[in-house]
Amino acid sequence: MSENIEKIKCLIIGSGPAGYTAAIYAARANMKPVLYEGMQPGGQLTTTNEVENFPGYPDGVTGPEMMIQLRAQAERFETDVRSGWVTKVEFTGDTHKVWVDKDKEIHADTVIISTGASAKYLGLPSEQKYLEMGGGVSACAVCDGFFYKGQETIIVGAGDSACEEAHYLSKLCTKVTMLVRRDEFRASKIMSERVKRTENIVIMFNTETEEVLGDGIGVTGARVKNNKTGAVQDIPATGFFVAVGHKPNTDIFKGQLHLDETGYIKYEQAGTSKTNIPGIFVSGDAADKTYRQAVTAAGTGCIAALDAERYLAAKE
Repeated sequence: MSENIEKIKCLIIGSGPAGYTAAIYAARANMKPVLYEGMQPGGQLTTTNEVENFPGYPDGVTGPEMMIQLRAQAERFETDVRSGWVTKVEFTGDTHKVWVDKDKEIHADTVIISTGASAKYLGLPSEQKYLEMGGGVSACAVCDGFFYKGQETIIVGAGDSACEEAHYLSKLCTKVTMLVRRDEFRASKIMSERVKRTENIVIMFNTETEEVLGDGIGVTGARVKNNKTGAVQDIPATGFFVAVGHKPNTDIFKGQLHLDETGYIKYEQAGTSKTNIPGIFVSGDAADKTYRQAVTAAGTGCIAALDAERYLAAKE
């Protein structure tokens, strides 16, 4: 074995709630896990200003602070947390081969994939500005909707997730303006009808966002344009939600792991974290396209570590 190849028991790819929870459990089981943080250390929570729905934080916590604490807890049990990201994998043989930063080769007995998913945004400079500031732009109504209780909000999207999040916001906000680019929903009939029946949801079809408006501190509204008539108007709002989908960070596993039509890793056996390849496990948003919450990601991280531990024990 060359000097540049490292042999380890448990490799964890990704550093969100799923990855760090897997690391805590794996380390306590004496699996000596090595965790690579990836291109976004801490995952999506690092872009969340306030987290109030994760158990154990009665006063809330910022996303970055929570991830610092999770990392510290993993390191307390001697998880080897490293910078870098996986650039290639080879899961075709008995040895699970992974390359980090293109040149370092790792042979792992078990691999826990916790690479997460990335929310899709509109790409407007004004949108990104307030997203980075934590000033009113979000891709998760369930996560952040509470902060806009009694206020007016905007949500962009036309699918089932957008309708679901609009309906969720309608229970908290005085008014929800839904911007739909086409002249109809992409959502299922039952979801679109539910939104249409909700009194405080205003649906604007054939409408696209030109700019997210703000005062330099937070969002104050959005400038929108009707793509049929060309009419432009400003809509007041303190929260701007984007629900145009997520992309799982799983491209590197194509052709080796079973993925669904949108790229999420499939569980080989319900109720477990097992993939189609023995010794490869998945946790968090890389497989979860339904809930996408920090607490559910942490739960699946626990499951993945326990499954990996049992896999190793069975081989002894």
